[in-house]
Amino acid sequence: MAHKHTIHAHAHHFGWNNAFEPALRVAPGETITFETIDSSGGQLSPSATLETLKALDFGNINPVTGPVYVEGAEPGDALKVTVEHFAPSGWGWTANIPGFGLLADQFPDAALHLWSYDTVSMAPALFSNFAKVPLKPFAGTIGVAPAEPGLHSIVPPRPCGGNMDIRDICAGAELYFPVQVQGALFSVGDTHAAQGDGEVGGTAIESPMAVTLKFELIKAAGQKFPRLMLPGPVTRHNDSAGYEVTTGIGPDLLQCARDAVSGMVELIAKRQGVAPVEAYMLCSVAGDLRISEIVDMPNFCVGFYLPRIVFA
Repeated sequence: MAHKHTIHAHAHHFGWNNAFEPALRVAPGETITFETIDSSGGQLSPSATLETLKALDFGNINPVTGPVYVEGAEPGDALKVTVEHFAPSGWGWTANIPGFGLLADQFPDAALHLWSYDTVSMAPALFSNFAKVPLKPFAGTIGVAPAEPGLHSIVPPRPCGGNMDIRDICAGAELYFPVQVQGALFSVGDTHAAQGDGEVGGTAIESPMAVTLKFELIKAAGQKFPRLMLPGPVTRHNDSAGYEVTTGIGPDLLQCARDAVSGMVELIAKRQGVAPVEAYMLCSVAGDLRISEIVDMPNFCVGFYLPRIVFA
């Protein structure tokens, strides 16, 4: 029978470094429950204020719990990680952080929304009295250590995983990471209660929680990038009331994305009578940014999909 382990939140680190000492060593087939800290590194709490947000130390953000040394893992192998369960905390935060996010130039002022949600029913969480966001817990940062020596920022995703922010890394998902160093040195954190594809505002519902993962090893997989296997539909929790869709069209894909999101922010703010920054934060946690067309050059088309269920 495979052993089950727990790694508590104090065993965390900032950034990736293949010289970090393992918090735990396991054999393939074993299961670990990881306690994670929210992406503020514990600097924000259910009683946080806008002043707390403004005082964030960005040297201590996005901690990940680990690393875990998997016996027998070698460069060229793939580490298979099955997401078995999330135990959410019931609180979270979403923010507009000056200088961060797809529309940072349009929203220079800090803004903060604190969330409270039911961890038993996992019912949609109330947002600023005009919307409710369906919840779908997942791990935003998950992966193994890179081969390059030294300390590497946790912020960008990497070929070995990291801050991918794929909202479908939820319970039931199977992930396959290319092992780059002996033992793989796996870590996980940045857990979210909900997020839209693209995380356009820079934050989701940032929420500490525990996540239970099972580890297996595939020898000589020769894999270059992470891949996933998902057990079922990915948007059913949002689909039932349809979508509002705005677009951006032009020769610059990033500008297309900005235009599509800007259009949705304007639409929500006008229809709901709320501040544009509130609409922007809602887009980040509930809306999906999609490349609709990338072959008919010189112009591309990007769509931003906001599920109408958030206003039901």
